Amino acid sequence: MKFASLALLTSLAATSAFSPPRPLSHPPTALRSTLQSPPERTAPSAGRVPEWENRPGLSPEEFMASDMSKPDLSGMWECPLTRWNSDDIDVREAQRMARRVPGCPLEIRASEADNEMGARYFSENRDMIRSKLLEHGAIWFRGFELMKSVKGNRQMHEALGLDPCLDPLHSSGLRKFASERDALYEEHVPCIVPALLIVFSPSLKFYSQQPQILPQTSHTPHRPTQVNKPSLRQHYIGLHNESTAKRTAAYAAFVCFQRATEGGGRFLVADGAAILAELYTKVLEKLYERKIRISVSNLDIPPALPGVVKEGIRGLVDVAVAPKFDMDLEMIYESDGKPGRLQAVETAESPINRHPVTGMPVWFNNAHNHARKLRDRRPCGVPEVGMTEVFYADTMEPLTLEDCMEIKRASEKHITALSMEPGDVLLVDNYRALHGRDVFQGDRFHAVTWFTWDQNEEWRGNERRIVEKNAFNQAINKMMDWLPKDFESNQN
Repeated sequence: MKFASLALLTSLAATSAFSPPRPLSHPPTALRSTLQSPPERTAPSAGRVPEWENRPGLSPEEFMASDMSKPDLSGMWECPLTRWNSDDIDVREAQRMARRVPGCPLEIRASEADNEMGARYFSENRDMIRSKLLEHGAIWFRGFELMKSVKGNRQMHEALGLDPCLDPLHSSGLRKFASERDALYEEHVPCIVPALLIVFSPSLKFYSQQPQILPQTSHTPHRPTQVNKPSLRQHYIGLHNESTAKRTAAYAAFVCFQRATEGGGRFLVADGAAILAELYTKVLEKLYERKIRISVSNLDIPPALPGVVKEGIRGLVDVAVAPKFDMDLEMIYESDGKPGRLQAVETAESPINRHPVTGMPVWFNNAHNHARKLRDRRPCGVPEVGMTEVFYADTMEPLTLEDCMEIKRASEKHITALSMEPGDVLLVDNYRALHGRDVFQGDRFHAVTWFTWDQNEEWRGNERRIVEKNAFNQAINKMMDWLPKDFESNQN
């Protein structure tokens, strides 16, 4: 269930113009837990927590310097379409297969001789590294000096023959570039965050508000004073594949340039095969048979509005807003039980998918990240408009607490909470391994490059990015930067 995280940051600018909603004497079942005392928030666990080594990094001026002699990569490939092969999976046999695979991630630590080789280490070991990536699902390169800078990180992935592509949700503006000419994005915006500001005036006139955007050339790396969305540093990003039902990057390289200055910020990785093997079989069979759907954004309309007005709003959002995001969405009222709530919901997806290359069934979805019952029980810095939910596709009922807690147990048992330090890179097979991020304090700079299928032109496709159409993405980036630091989920 691909990283379903689109985001329509919606806002009612003049709610005073609407008649107030009537109080509920008997709230729907889906809402009772939130109307009662909220659950206690506790930090999720991890199966493995490596120690920090306190290796030094470079200054921002040094690590952000791009090699201007290299070609500009801003016209990179479009993110490839998701490779779905999820029919007729025998769940019990799939679990037996998953128990036999090697662990994830594989750790490769640089020796003094490896560091002396620089990029040549990766070119000379390309075949071994690519083979181990397919075998293990992720490789943690630890202690390499080369990748402490933007230009060195690019040398690494070019030596491996990887071909950069856009983020699956690039059009939504959920992630800005750290260095556009090097195809390097800032690491993380949580799966569902405000992206498009939809504003309704008292007359219900719809318009998209876009701030003035200062030009940013593809030759100028972004030099942040605060990094990795300080407004969301107290938000725990759960496990997800970087994917939607429509598009999925083949691989990713997550790099650390600066660890969190005041603590936290571990990067999370878990093996989709190990999670599949771990899950209670009856729960897994139920989820596979019923499939799941994810809501990715909420727009709360006063429930007292006439039905014809509410339907008009739905049609307007569906026609004017949803097409701007490269996802297959359906606009549905009150799927989570809240009166007047309009939700953008992804199409039905299998929580299990076969790996495109190996054919092995793996846990391939974002339920650990998007389930509301899990978000409400851990640190969460996403406003209500961006709160997500996971539903059984056949009934559109939210996953039960019991199923959510089983997903939590099985997922977190297999999390490795990486102590990534400057120069460390996590190379990920995006169909096999899931990733996330813990909360942090202070400033932090991690970045990521996504990659398409470099050995299969049919899977890669022929679409390339049209740089001239990037204004919408930049507008959303600016809106994201308006959020206050340490945004809380009860703010609106």
